[in-house]
Amino acid sequence: MKIIFGLIILAILFAVGLTLGSQNDQLVHVNYLLAQGDYRLSSLLAVVFTGGFLLGWLVFGLVMLRLKMSNKGLNKKVARQQRELEELRALPVKD
Repeated sequence: MKIIFGLIILAILFAVGLTLGSQNDQLVHVNYLLAQGDYRLSSLLAVVFTGGFLLGWLVFGLVMLRLKMSNKGLNKKVARQQRELEELRALPVKD
């Protein structure tokens, strides 16, 4: 359900971006680190939005991968500790 809700929000944002982009046919002067250029505002908005979206998913994917690997290691540790606990419970009690 969360995935469907997220996709709907993403589709709405994409539609709003397309609508705003189609209304902005002005040329803007962009002065960036190595060069400069004149670009249509709609194209610039589309490139920046897409780049930010992809960068966000890349960072999110790396964080999720790290968390899953950490979770897997912790699950192994818990399983090992449970085995050790069961072995200790099986030992006879000394009086």
